[in-house]
Order: sequence, then structure tokens, then C-alpha cells
Amino acid sequence: MSFLDHIATCNEHDLGNFLPFDVAGERVGWIKKPFAGRLEGHPDAFVVSGDGVSLATGLDDYAARSAAVDGVLRKFADRGLIPGWRGEYYPVGADFSGPHLMEIERAAVPYFGVRAYGVHVNGYVRDGADIHMWIARRSGGKQTYPNMLDNMIAGGQPVGISLHDNVVKEAWEEAAVPRELAARARPVGAISYCQETELGLKPDVMFNYDMELPPDFVPANTDGEVSEFYLWSAEKVMEVVETTDEFKFNCNLVIIDFCIRHGLIGPDREDYLALVRGLKS
Repeated sequence: MSFLDHIATCNEHDLGNFLPFDVAGERVGWIKKPFAGRLEGHPDAFVVSGDGVSLATGLDDYAARSAAVDGVLRKFADRGLIPGWRGEYYPVGADFSGPHLMEIERAAVPYFGVRAYGVHVNGYVRDGADIHMWIARRSGGKQTYPNMLDNMIAGGQPVGISLHDNVVKEAWEEAAVPRELAARARPVGAISYCQETELGLKPDVMFNYDMELPPDFVPANTDGEVSEFYLWSAEKVMEVVETTDEFKFNCNLVIIDFCIRHGLIGPDREDYLALVRGLKS
């Protein structure tokens, strides 16, 4: 295991297993061929051919597209084909800033290979020249990646909320960080990757934030999604990332990025430039 191994894992995919998904003439995702076959039975919403998947004629605006697709996906969810329905909707479009063409239920996003966005917050404490990081352990009841290590705060980016407000919301829900403290989180860049899973494709982007915390602050979970927190030296965090698979797969990238930016992974490393390049798929 190595830092580069984690980056490689996050970028393993074969587009030959997929059909392109276009909306209003724009390529917005990729759909696994077996799932595309299921969509063929719903011509009121989808047009499926050997060249790709698009939406049915007449679905010409955001609301119509979203409603037609949601109707099909709810039927799939009722049949157990899309588990973990959240009632949380993600934007669909070629670019994060818009224009967005429609919205789609979070649980269905990987089936369509549309780009999902999220916020990840590195909570850390300075002790003189040393840095310690707060690390979360996901609850055993989480539907995805239960009991794995995670960044202190992280969450998906749904429609209808700004990145800043989402960071503040997630900070309270996941770690009981007061609003005035969470508002100090600094945006420090973004990481992208493209991973094939059993469900589909994840060509995702994580907006990263650094939140320096006072030494006497202790996080406490409020939404049941975290079982406990640990305050570890940055060196220990790096060792766990570099030698194990204990962290949720994409959290490894967030930590590697943090360590590069804070000089904990330096340019004297043989793989330094490969690491920097690998964080932008």
C-alpha cells in the first residue's frame, strides 16, 4: 500500500463498460450497459441505443426532466434496484457552476455516472510546530463504508445550498462545531477522481476546506453518523493512510492533499509530482 496506490484505486475505470448519458445535447454521465437495459423499458423518460442514453423527446426543461427521471427511479427504488433512497437531490450538468439541466436523487447518482460534488473539512490543531488532525470513525449503521475512518467533516453537495452553508451545516451535524467557528473554515482547493464501482461510475469532485480548531475543542457527533473521534498527530494519520485501507477510499486523497499543502509531504519525495498530478483526474 502507498499514497499512489490510493490515488490509483480512486481512478480505476473502463469506459468500455458504459454508454454515454446525454441531456439536452450535453454529455453529463456514463451508464453501465446492464442498467441502461433496464431504462429501455421506460421510453416515456429515456431513449436507449447502442450509441448511448438520452432523455425522451419533449423533456425540454429542468422541471420536466427531473420529474420524468425521478418517477422512473422511484419505481426502481420500490423494487429494491436503487437502495438507500435519501430524498436528497444533486445537480446534473456539465459544470458545477451551471447551468444545471436537471436534478437527480443522490442514491441514483452513481448509476448515471453524473459528477457528484462534496465538501471535506480537515479539522486540525497546532501544537507549536506540530499538527494534529481530528479523525472520525463512521458509524457501524452507515449504509456506505460503515466503521471506516473518515475526515472530521464531510458531506455531499445537494441542490439549494451554497458550499459555505453546507460546510457550516455538516460541521454542526457531524462534529457539533458552532456556526461561528465553522464559518472560519478556509476553502483550499478541489480534488477530482473517476472510479468505477459495482453500481456505476463516480467522476466526482471534493471541495476541500481547512479548519484550524482551538486546542480545547472536542468534536461530538449529533446525527448518529460518527461513532467516535480521534486526535492524532499528522505523522500517525499519514502512516495509517500510507500503510492501510482503514480510511474511506476518497478520504485518503483529502489527507494526501492536506499533507502536501502543509509541507508534511515534501518535494524531496520521489513520487511527489506524481502525487500532485494524481489528485486531479
